[in-house]
Amino acid sequence: MSDRRLVIAGTGSGVGKTTLTIGIMAALQKKGYTVQGFKCGPDYIDPTYHTAVTGRTSRNLDSWMFEHNIVREILNKASIGADISIIEGVMGFFDGKNPLSNTGSTAEISMITESPVLLIVNCASMARSAAAIVKGFQAFSTGPNIIGVIANQVGSEGHYKIVKAAIEQECDVPVMGYMKRELDIDIPSRHLGLIPAIERGELEPFFDKLAHLVMETIDIEQLYLLAKTSTISSGNSGIFQSSSKKDVCIAVAKDAAFNFYYQENLELLEANGANIKYFSPLKGDEVPLDADGLYLGGGFPEEFADELSRNEIAIKSIRNAIAKGLPTLAECGGFMFLSKSIETTSGEKYPMAGLIPGRIKMQKKLAALGYREITGIESNFLIKDCDQAKGHEFHYSTFEPDNVLPYAYEAKGRFGSKKEGCIIGNLVAGYTHFHFASNPKLVENWINACLKQKKLMGQETYQQ
Repeated sequence: MSDRRLVIAGTGSGVGKTTLTIGIMAALQKKGYTVQGFKCGPDYIDPTYHTAVTGRTSRNLDSWMFEHNIVREILNKASIGADISIIEGVMGFFDGKNPLSNTGSTAEISMITESPVLLIVNCASMARSAAAIVKGFQAFSTGPNIIGVIANQVGSEGHYKIVKAAIEQECDVPVMGYMKRELDIDIPSRHLGLIPAIERGELEPFFDKLAHLVMETIDIEQLYLLAKTSTISSGNSGIFQSSSKKDVCIAVAKDAAFNFYYQENLELLEANGANIKYFSPLKGDEVPLDADGLYLGGGFPEEFADELSRNEIAIKSIRNAIAKGLPTLAECGGFMFLSKSIETTSGEKYPMAGLIPGRIKMQKKLAALGYREITGIESNFLIKDCDQAKGHEFHYSTFEPDNVLPYAYEAKGRFGSKKEGCIIGNLVAGYTHFHFASNPKLVENWINACLKQKKLMGQETYQQ
C-alpha cells in the first residue's frame, strides 16, 4: 500500500470538507497521481463523488461499526496501487458516537490509521481568531497529528495572508492554501439524481473546475509531501480472504434507484463463496435465473417511482424469486420498493411490488438518522437471536403497515430500542443498512440459507 495518506477534517459540519476533498482529489489526479478515496462514518453519498473523481471505489472507515484492525485492513486493502489515500472526515473533527469520547469520530480514524490531518477552517469574518481555533483543536487531544491547515471562505488574498500569518506563528503548522467565499462552487446533485448525473458525465465540468480552483490557491505538491507517513499493520483478520466456492449466486439490484451498498458487504459475500450478479429493476431486468439469493439495497426509489411502477416484468420477476423462497435482504430503498406503494411529498402515489402489506409515505423532514445496534431473532435467516451486528439508518419516509407484521430484528439507537422491519418467509426487510464487517457471521448465515433453499428447490424439481 502507499505510505502517503491524509485525513481531511473540518472544525464542524458545513465547513467545506466534501468540496475541498473532491477538489484535492481532482487536483492530485491532474498532477498524475493515483488517488484512493475513503469516507469516515457510514455515509453513502460522499464516497460516490470520490469514486466518480478517482475512478476507484471509495470505502467507508467506521471505528464504531467494526473493529479497529478491520478499519486498518480495509485501508490497506483498498490503497494497493494508489500513490496517495485521501480520507474525508465526518462532521467536526472530534464529533462521533459519544460526546464524551472520540469513538466513531474522524479524530479516532486518524489515530487508528496513523494518518496526518489537514484541518479545514471556515475563516469568514475572522483574522487572528482563526489561530485560536486551530490551537484549540491541537490542544484538545494529543493523539491526532494535525500537519496543516486550509483556510476556507476567506474574503480576499489579503485576508488569507493575515489568517496564514496568525496560524503559522501561533500553531507552528503550515497553512497550505485557501478558497474564497464568493466562488460559485456548491456541489450539484448533492443527493437526488446523483448517480444518473455521474453516469451522463454531467459532473465532469464541475470536477475539472474545482481541480483548477484548488491548484490556483492550494499547494498540492506540499500537501502530497506532508501526506507521507509510515505503513501500518492491519492485524490480518482474514475476513476478506477467499474461501472455497460454495456454488451460490446472489443477485444484487444495482442502478440509479438502488445503489447504497457498502463495498465490503459485497466483497465479504464473494470472499465466502458467493457469485454476485447485478441486475437493474429500473431498466426492467429480471432476477438472474441462476440466483439463489437476492439483495435489494438502499437508494432513492421514490425519485424513480413512476418508472419502477411501470416495469411490470422486473416486478413480477422479483415477486416470483421471493415467492420461491430465495433468501432476500431488502434494506431501506429495497424495503420501500417491496411495499404496496410509495407516496411522494407532492401527494402522488405509485404502486410498487406489493409483497409487504403496507405503504410508504415520503416527508420533507428526516424520519430517522443514526447508528443502530442490531439483535436478531430465531426466524431471521440473516441474523439469529444469538447474533448481533451494527448498521445505520437514514431516511425521509415512514412505513404504514396494513396490520401487525412479524418484525425482523431489534434495532437500538440513541433513543432506545425498537422492533424493526418485517419477515415474510425468507424475506428480511427493514430500514436499517447492515454492515457485514461488524459481524461476518451474517455472511455465512446468508450463504448457508441460500444453499439450504437451493437444495430444497432441487429436491422439489426432482420430485416433479
